[in-house]
Amino acid sequence: MWTADNWKDYELLDTCSGEKLERWGDYILVRPDPQVIWDTDHTHPGWKKKNAHYHRSSKGGGEWQFIDLPKEWTIDYKLPAVDEPLTFHLKPFAFKHTGIFPEQAVNWDWFSEKIKNAGRPVKVLNLFAYTGGATIAAAAAGANVTHVDAAKGMVGWAKENAASSHIPSTSVRWLIDDCVKFVERELRRGNRYDAIIMDPPSYGRGPKGETWKIEENVYPLIVKAAKLLSAEPLFFLINSYTTGLQPAVLSYMLNTAIALERGGRVESSEIGIGVSGTGLILPCGACGRWTP
Repeated sequence: MWTADNWKDYELLDTCSGEKLERWGDYILVRPDPQVIWDTDHTHPGWKKKNAHYHRSSKGGGEWQFIDLPKEWTIDYKLPAVDEPLTFHLKPFAFKHTGIFPEQAVNWDWFSEKIKNAGRPVKVLNLFAYTGGATIAAAAAGANVTHVDAAKGMVGWAKENAASSHIPSTSVRWLIDDCVKFVERELRRGNRYDAIIMDPPSYGRGPKGETWKIEENVYPLIVKAAKLLSAEPLFFLINSYTTGLQPAVLSYMLNTAIALERGGRVESSEIGIGVSGTGLILPCGACGRWTP
């Protein structure tokens, strides 16, 4: 398993009974997690010192209980390959989220080293780019990034993160667009990218109501996006938080869509976060990587 173990401002303190206890900077949150199917004792003192608690409803969704939490705050992350830390704006919103997935730092570390050591200009395409964690990490390492997401609010949030992280405005092209249609247009235009990052949701809608179902749409998109890779590519990275898309499935798709034609190496694994209170690791999703 690949683990994000370089955090200072984030800490997974404990897990129990469908919930995880987390420190985000100076604040402690309790949020649900479907992976936490064990029932252990709430011995960690943080359970009694929480600043907010997201309660899941049996009817679906849920709501936040705020005890002592600001509407917004920031945390930093230091990439090994970059001198200045990245700064992310956090706020509790829609269905338990805070605006960042801390386990993704293991990927930020990995590809920022590749970009930094490339010794040449690097163009990165980030699809389903959300609040821009990967975009900012890539840009901080020196890449020119095209950031694509269908949600206007998420792109605006990503711009705030980029500004806080002192990313030059010329380093990122911000696009509110349907990712599939954008890839198809880029193919027609003849544009190419040295690296592609893809973080598709299980289900979603584009800005004009386009429907996305990962089981039906992700492999055709991988095939199309792979054609956007330049003659000297650095990597292709795909993340999955969908139960059926396990590491072996990601490996199979990357092998058939890219490696059979271009060769190279495919690696896939679960990604996770260490639980400081137990010394164990909480799995948080899966990731597949192709490199030439």
